Amino acid sequence: MPNLEKSTPVAKPDMVPLTASKAIIARGVKMTFQSGAESFQALKGIDLEVLSGDIELLMGPSGSGKTTLLSILSGILTPTSGSVELLGEKITGLSRTKLAKFRLNNIGFIFQDFNLFPALSAIENIETVLNLKGIRRGEAKRQAQQLLEQVGLGDKAKSLPRQLSGGQKQRVAIARALAGNPKLIMADEPTASLDSQGGHAVIELLRKLAKEEGCTVLMVTHDPRILDVADQVLYLEDGLISPYVPARVPSVP
Repeated sequence: MPNLEKSTPVAKPDMVPLTASKAIIARGVKMTFQSGAESFQALKGIDLEVLSGDIELLMGPSGSGKTTLLSILSGILTPTSGSVELLGEKITGLSRTKLAKFRLNNIGFIFQDFNLFPALSAIENIETVLNLKGIRRGEAKRQAQQLLEQVGLGDKAKSLPRQLSGGQKQRVAIARALAGNPKLIMADEPTASLDSQGGHAVIELLRKLAKEEGCTVLMVTHDPRILDVADQVLYLEDGLISPYVPARVPSVP
């Protein structure tokens, strides 16, 4: 486990290469949820930039707005106000059809609760995404099997989700998110259900995707093991980005 007291890489303006492109740009993002007469402001004005090929972590206590922000940045939720630009395209204001197509072609999302189709086998869960991306059946099956082997589940291709452990379902979800080589990976606690060996394997896989293939990874996490591979860490608290203080992490549930 890394030493949490050491400094963690945080992007600074004078450290950014002049040729670096920005995969994610958010400006003034606010989110208010309404329940009857009551309202709750989950995000209170978020500005951030993520460079292409970087691994960025969103950390903070439960209820701080991490998952809400991740969902907005991936186009699943629409902010109350503010704008989001991904890969040079402003997604705020896109029609539902165009937004769905953009997500399919560019974003792999790793859900905390897996979101696997219960009636489909592990390989079929991945094939479905590849088919939607226009990849034909035989090639989709080959790529899906390759992805399962990448996450150490080559022998579980025909298993249904109910036949898999929590950690195995998480790895299927990760393999599905990687289907079709997305340019952006949005991950909500991707190592939460994994043991030490599985967690390190996934961290190394995400590191290779970012550093060797230029994929941008934005991850909500409480896992201190990921700090060593992060290019930038954002700490969310009360709907705002605060200065990241490593010593605070152990107190996070």
